[in-house]
Amino acid sequence: MAERNASVVSEEAPNPTPRSEDAPHSTPSSQDKYSPAARRKRRQNLLILIIAAVVIVGGLFLWRYLSSYESTDDAQVDVHLYPVSARISGYVVKVKVNDNQWVEKGDTLVEVDPTDYQVALAQAQSNLANAEATARSLNITVPITSVNSTSQLQFTASGVEDARAAVTAAEKQLAAAHQQVEAAEANDVKAQDDLRRYKLLVEKREVSPQIYDQALATAKSSTANVAGAQASESAAQQFVQQAQSRLAQAAANHEYARTGPEQVSSTRARVQAAIADVEQKRALLHQAELNLQYTKIIAPASGEVTKTVVVGLNVQPGQQMLTVVPLREVWITANFKETQMEHMRPGQPVLIHVDSSGRDYKGHVDSIAGATGPLFSVLPPENATGNYVKIVQRIPVKIMLDPGENRDLQLRPGMSVEPKVYLR
Repeated sequence: MAERNASVVSEEAPNPTPRSEDAPHSTPSSQDKYSPAARRKRRQNLLILIIAAVVIVGGLFLWRYLSSYESTDDAQVDVHLYPVSARISGYVVKVKVNDNQWVEKGDTLVEVDPTDYQVALAQAQSNLANAEATARSLNITVPITSVNSTSQLQFTASGVEDARAAVTAAEKQLAAAHQQVEAAEANDVKAQDDLRRYKLLVEKREVSPQIYDQALATAKSSTANVAGAQASESAAQQFVQQAQSRLAQAAANHEYARTGPEQVSSTRARVQAAIADVEQKRALLHQAELNLQYTKIIAPASGEVTKTVVVGLNVQPGQQMLTVVPLREVWITANFKETQMEHMRPGQPVLIHVDSSGRDYKGHVDSIAGATGPLFSVLPPENATGNYVKIVQRIPVKIMLDPGENRDLQLRPGMSVEPKVYLR
């Protein structure tokens, strides 16, 4: 019985000396490594590493995203407004549009009373017809004047020759008459001498009275011949003077005829003046036609209308009556800081957020202004005053909408927008 108990005790008692292969599993450090606390700690460390990796990767992606675009809230919708003004003076008889009404290019907006301009057009037409008739009549006279001047020049030249020949003939007749006078005077001298001799002889009764009477008759006849020859010489002198006068007149006529080319040139100059007058009257007619067309004021572009004109208003040239807002032609003007412009280039895509509607529109950078915004102001800043403070300037950037983005025409000039320009 005691032996059984001893054997039982010996079987149940633990072996105080462990085996070599069981030693590592029974150390306290091995038990702590696989304890629940150690496993929790390892999970915490792994979670921290994962969170740190996620944060780093997310930070990198966030940094890349934030550096991939530039945005600004200093931006608005812009457009070129079309002011519609009167080109003539007159009385407004009809306004065919209302405020904020959509019109197409070429639509009639306002009509001015055309009566005065219709009268002016009719007067211009009559003035042009009169000027054309005058030009035609003067144009006909040019060849007539040319032919007349040529024939008159030839006629007067022959007249001068005839007059010169007549002068020569009259001078010859004068010379002959002078010779006859001289011969008659010589005969008269001889006859007078014979008469004196015969008178002495008659007184001495050396010759008969009959011979003396013959000598007396001969003396009287010679005296009469002298008077006749002198009269003929005087007549010849008058013929010479008359021939010289006719020659002078013919020469004057010839000189006047020689001005024929100048007369033709003068007539042609009058024709040119008449043609110029026709052109002037035609220009006045065209201006009258334009003025009549200007009585109807048409839309220069398609868009919405804002009007300041009413029926009964007397307008003057240059007076603005309406404004057309072409909503199909809007763009975005974004003022970016100069520090944001390093990588910005034309053609880069843009996402435009509109404050009024919350919508986003797609577009692209069209161009970058050539100077900063303050330089376009009425009073640009002067930095050479000695009180310079460096301020980050803004540069206007023009952004165009992609086709079809503003199909509903909800973008209105002046709206505030926030564009994002994607740099890469």
